[in-house]
Amino acid sequence: MEITAQLYETIVKIIDERVREIKVTREDFNALKTAVEELALAQKGAEARLGRLEEAVAKLAEAQKKTEERVSRLEEAVAALAEAQRKTEERLTRLEEAVAKLAEAQKKTEERVSRLEEAVAKLAEAQRKTEERVSRLEEAVAALSEAQRRTEQRVEELAQAQKRTEDSVSKLVRSVANLAREVGRLSDTVGYGIEDVARVMLPPYLQRHYKIKIGELERRFFTLDGKRVEINLYAEGKKGKDKIVVIGEAKSRIYEREVEKFLKGVEPVVKEIKGKIVKVLFAFYIHPDAMEIAREKGVLLVASYQR
Repeated sequence: MEITAQLYETIVKIIDERVREIKVTREDFNALKTAVEELALAQKGAEARLGRLEEAVAKLAEAQKKTEERVSRLEEAVAALAEAQRKTEERLTRLEEAVAKLAEAQKKTEERVSRLEEAVAKLAEAQRKTEERVSRLEEAVAALSEAQRRTEQRVEELAQAQKRTEDSVSKLVRSVANLAREVGRLSDTVGYGIEDVARVMLPPYLQRHYKIKIGELERRFFTLDGKRVEINLYAEGKKGKDKIVVIGEAKSRIYEREVEKFLKGVEPVVKEIKGKIVKVLFAFYIHPDAMEIAREKGVLLVASYQR
């Protein structure tokens, strides 16, 4: 309890009044004096404690000031973090929208891939059937080649027989004439057979090596200046976005003269066809001289053994 000067004076007055009212002994006076001195010491101690409390309060006030400053800085930092969080959420929202669009695009891509896989499966089946047809045609070509070899062997034997004897000239002439007719019939057969081989082998060959996609090759007739011109192999197709027209011919053997004859025969048709034209010759055998002139004239030569 704090004892102020006013309180102290009040106590003294009370004591004086009591002294006047009653008779105070020396012992009572000494006891009262001791009490007053103790009160004075208590007052002094209280004032000292009050001073220390004031210093502590001052320190607390300073600490409070610094705390408020730190709190202000924290509030600013929190506000900055809140703004950053808001911007982050906006970015996340945009990212979520972008991811949703990508997911939809991926779904459409997978659907397209599925359709492509189905188309590829169909093409693979068609390719398998084509290869089976090519195998059968190759067997037929091998048989025709063997027949041609035997025919040439017979011609050679007949020629040697002609040299060995002159007595059988008339007989040999008749045999050669008969053989010529057989060879002619065989050439016609081989000619039609090789056209069938060309119709099967040329479309995949052109697509594989030249990226030219065509339909089925067919025999086509053109009427020019009142004359009918026949093209053995004709098809329309595309290379990329460009329209392509394929015109060609199939021969058992191709020499330089066959290339020149082919070019001369298709020249009127070439002038009438619109679009890019690919000229093709297909054969069992191609002579090196034919390759050279074909390169110069822009004619594509394809042998039956090429893939």
